[in-house]
Amino acid sequence: MDIFNGFKRTMGLAMAGKSPWGSGKGGDKGSGGSEGGSGESGGPRNPWLPGGNKNGSGDTPGGRRSASIEDIFKNRGPEGPNRGGPGGPNFSFPKRPGGKSFLPWVIIGVVALAIFMTSTHLVGPKEQAVVKTLGNFTRTMTPGLNFSAPYPIEVVDVEDVQGVRALNIPGTGEGAKLILTGDQNLVDLSYIVRWNIKDLEQFKFRLVQPEETVAEVAEAAMRASIAEKQLDETFSGQGRAAIELDVRERMQETLDSYEAGIQVLGVEIEKADPPSEVVDAFRDVQVAEQNADAARNQAQGYAQQVLAQAEGQAEAFDKVYEEYRLAPQVTRQRLYYETMEAVLSRTDKTIVEAEGVTPYLPLPEIRKRSTAPQPITAPQPTTAGN
Repeated sequence: MDIFNGFKRTMGLAMAGKSPWGSGKGGDKGSGGSEGGSGESGGPRNPWLPGGNKNGSGDTPGGRRSASIEDIFKNRGPEGPNRGGPGGPNFSFPKRPGGKSFLPWVIIGVVALAIFMTSTHLVGPKEQAVVKTLGNFTRTMTPGLNFSAPYPIEVVDVEDVQGVRALNIPGTGEGAKLILTGDQNLVDLSYIVRWNIKDLEQFKFRLVQPEETVAEVAEAAMRASIAEKQLDETFSGQGRAAIELDVRERMQETLDSYEAGIQVLGVEIEKADPPSEVVDAFRDVQVAEQNADAARNQAQGYAQQVLAQAEGQAEAFDKVYEEYRLAPQVTRQRLYYETMEAVLSRTDKTIVEAEGVTPYLPLPEIRKRSTAPQPITAPQPTTAGN
């Protein structure tokens, strides 16, 4: 309690402009004279003041006195007492000629500019905008200059409705997308779905996350379509085209049932590969199938060739038989000669058993001599006497 009373007494002296160390003046005693003590200054001298000669009033030339509460609040700030300028104690807005302030006009201008900016909307040629009045949908803005109530009474949300948006499945950073085919095989598919906005009101207020909805619908449609196809169909060009068309139709039907306001423009399969774990075995199977197809095609070609030759020979025999019916003896001799010619043309030695005929005929030598080119003999020069 004594400590509290002493602190209270000290604060009272400070508020009265007095220092607990004495006022520094010889005749100032007052109510604190009894406490300040007697002497030249009427109390204890401030120990923080420098020593020196005192004048008649007790002031110390060149010294300083302790600051009072009023001095502390008067001289606060880095620029000393009574500092002015923007933000300072003496700052004020410029005055109009009549002496009134420009502040009301500044506030009115700022409010008018904000109203104009939030009430005027320029919608692009490929865009549309939805207007929400107090949080509820009221109308749709078409391309051009449009007006609305200022914010926050009406909120305008502009959206590109004709731009084509592409969605990659699987997305960046996702793993392989394995899908089961109709013949119980797995295929790794990656594809692109292209879409745009068909109805902006449904797109904004029917779906919470439109892109995620499109991705989920596309995956469900792709799995349903692949489940009806064989593995080979997913690798061929015609099979892919049929799958892409089927997926697009399934997606559009599902999104229309959701009233999503989305138009599916197309689906494009980028990659259709077997799983990475069995890709080597799958390639071996493909090579074996290609070899089998090649052998099968070669056998079919040979069979067609033999059949064509047989048909030609049968047709020729029919024509020979018709001639044989007209002249049997002549046709028989002709057939004999043709057969002998075909047989003897492939032999090197021929032995003929007949009277007056050489038994051995060197047919190859005769043939060579007949086909060998004859040497060209130069003409003999004639003499002048002849």
